[in-house]
Amino acid sequence: MNLMRGSAEGLVGGVVLDAFLGDPRRWHPVAGFGRVASVAERWVYGDSRWRGVVYAGVLVGGAGAVGVGIERVSRRLGLHGPVTAAVTWAVLGGTSLGREGLIMARLLERGDVAGAKGRLSHLCARDPEGMDARGLSRAVVESVAENTSDASVAPLVWGALAGIPGLLMYRAVNTLDAMVGYRNPRYERFGWAAARLDDVANWVPARVTGGLVVLCGGPEAYRVLRRDGKKHPSPNAGRVEAAFAGALGVRLGGVNAYGGRVEHRPEMGDGKAPEVRDIRRAVRLSAAVTFAAAAIIGVLR
Repeated sequence: MNLMRGSAEGLVGGVVLDAFLGDPRRWHPVAGFGRVASVAERWVYGDSRWRGVVYAGVLVGGAGAVGVGIERVSRRLGLHGPVTAAVTWAVLGGTSLGREGLIMARLLERGDVAGAKGRLSHLCARDPEGMDARGLSRAVVESVAENTSDASVAPLVWGALAGIPGLLMYRAVNTLDAMVGYRNPRYERFGWAAARLDDVANWVPARVTGGLVVLCGGPEAYRVLRRDGKKHPSPNAGRVEAAFAGALGVRLGGVNAYGGRVEHRPEMGDGKAPEVRDIRRAVRLSAAVTFAAAAIIGVLR
């Protein structure tokens, strides 16, 4: 059991590295995994769930096996803390998430709606056509909220529970969901396993993130989380978005377009739709939640 426990110092160190450095600019391990997954998809793809199960199982299991190997070697060499910090840095995305949010804020603050539409794909898969500044602001705030869990808190939770294998397996699951977990004709069946795995892997972290938003954002976040968190079609994203809506005093949800497919999301929160200034507030709240998660891990370990 000791082998699988995450190093508190390493996890916290990874958060610090991410805060100062952001994502690795070259030879990013997650990008490398994505390339491997793309090649595997060409070999395995078929319009069936069982092929998707094999695809996700082999790739996530492979990431776990690599993690076990790294964990054992790092402990044997007495480098578990530094290696855990490096792996944590590689799988975290909180700083890059915040930077993208601030880029969107700056574009919208100077009235460059066209530029913001072109940049939105760095945060989410929504179709920006037809969006005005307010629609873009809502998309950014919702993406920052959801990805605070996916990019920051969830890796730390799994790193604390299962060490380096937990870090790598979580990021593998989350990456596969982003690649094939779509409800469209190509991935409706093949991506089913990846999407369900992502729901399971994020169930606890999303609720931890909601609690941390309440801790950092105040009692209104708790009230809206309790009232509106279950409205969202995602079993996890709604908890985080509802908490952010309450903490920021805004209203999230509404009509979203994804490549010609339109979804009507229930509204969460009691305020106005987000404005450009709320993007910066969401980024600050996201950073506060990440550092609160790291501080709690450090104290508990």
